[in-house]
Amino acid sequence: MRKRIIPVFLAGLLAVGVCTACHSYESQSVSGPEIERVDAMPSKEVGPTLSKKDVLEETVPVLELEEDKEKELNPEIIIASDIHYLAKELTDFGAGFEDKVNHGDGKVTTYVWEITDAFLDEVIKRRPQVLIISGDLTLEGERLSHEALAERLGRVENKGIPVLVIPGNHDLNNPDASAYKGGEAVPATRTTPEEFASIYSRFGYDEAVSRDPASLSYMAELRDGTWILMLDSCQYEDGNLVGGMIRTETYEWMDQVLDDAWEKDRQVIAVAHHNLFDESKVYERDCTIEHGDELSLKLSERDISLFLSGHLHVQHYQSSDEYEIDEIVTGSLSMSPCTYGVLKYFGPREYTYHTEQLHVSEWAKEKGNPDPNLQDFESYADTFLQEVFYNQATENLKKYSLPSRQSEEMAEVYALLNVYAVGGNAWKIKEHVVSRPAFKQWQEYDRTDVLCMYMNEIVEDAQYDYNVFIRQ
Repeated sequence: MRKRIIPVFLAGLLAVGVCTACHSYESQSVSGPEIERVDAMPSKEVGPTLSKKDVLEETVPVLELEEDKEKELNPEIIIASDIHYLAKELTDFGAGFEDKVNHGDGKVTTYVWEITDAFLDEVIKRRPQVLIISGDLTLEGERLSHEALAERLGRVENKGIPVLVIPGNHDLNNPDASAYKGGEAVPATRTTPEEFASIYSRFGYDEAVSRDPASLSYMAELRDGTWILMLDSCQYEDGNLVGGMIRTETYEWMDQVLDDAWEKDRQVIAVAHHNLFDESKVYERDCTIEHGDELSLKLSERDISLFLSGHLHVQHYQSSDEYEIDEIVTGSLSMSPCTYGVLKYFGPREYTYHTEQLHVSEWAKEKGNPDPNLQDFESYADTFLQEVFYNQATENLKKYSLPSRQSEEMAEVYALLNVYAVGGNAWKIKEHVVSRPAFKQWQEYDRTDVLCMYMNEIVEDAQYDYNVFIRQ
């Protein structure tokens, strides 16, 4: 085996609890007071590297984006996750749609079309060797949404940039697939696994080196010879489940295709929607792949050291010294701060990853879109996410019959900490939050309260900038 021991640089686990279908609390449609944003925090080193602490700009230079110039594909890999696209034909933007948006988990579904178009335009400008989308392509698995997104992805493929997709837990046989007409959500046509493979045939399935006959998993090859193991971790045969698992038959297929990769001396990167490790303590069952140790062992035995996932809607990473595997979780593209991942892969244990924030406001100005929310989109999306968390906390705190001002302050500190955690930047706000009286009041009332548990997990985990990962 081609093994060498590498140090581990992450011990904490995240428990933000923002996994798409994992929320048990709904936000209220009323808006809370303006919540402070603390950006002027003391500077801090980014997450540790293995051999030296390089400045990101020196290691992963930002590429010059050229709109119209045709050029060779550059070696970077772009990763996006959890777009949750909705076909416009499925909404009239009425009360039913607004209720869905306002009682969600912070996705800016009202502008998912603009977010998607701005992102795909940026992908075309960057010209990566591949775009990987790791699941939850649609809002609730509506077939029209899949078809509409596939049509948009065609623009990228038509520019010579390969696109690889796998399903997420929202995408298949989903009973929540809906159209929003008037004040109601009415059932929409769901998507079967067979339809998914057909709709996205251009985006991995037709060009696959090998396809798993038991699932929507497949192996794809990049132009530089790297193989991408796209694992279908979703459970949709008997209804639709939130949690993830790998089928027994898929493991058998993996053995064959990984043997092939080994014999051909191909480097392999693994991708799935669900998480390999317990990135969230609160939602291990719904977010971590069942029997993840078995999958980790199988990957480790083949010297596969990098695993990419999504699902959490949180920017995060974690490493295992036992299996010598790094997992990088890319946050939701449709949730503030609307980031995507940029990976440069040089081989096992030699790669760099950082996130880029999608600047929708600049895109809107270039397109001449006068919508004021789009013109200042970054602020709009951030405020929207703050309000979602604020309203979630306010509703939860009603059971304590607190004075209104105290409840507001506790909700504010909860929202502030969660917004930073979603962006992978909780370390910036940690000291400020724990010094607030409102944070201490959360501890006094009930440390076993699920929202208090979120906050404590975030504080414990707030060690690094999870937007930067350097392995070398």
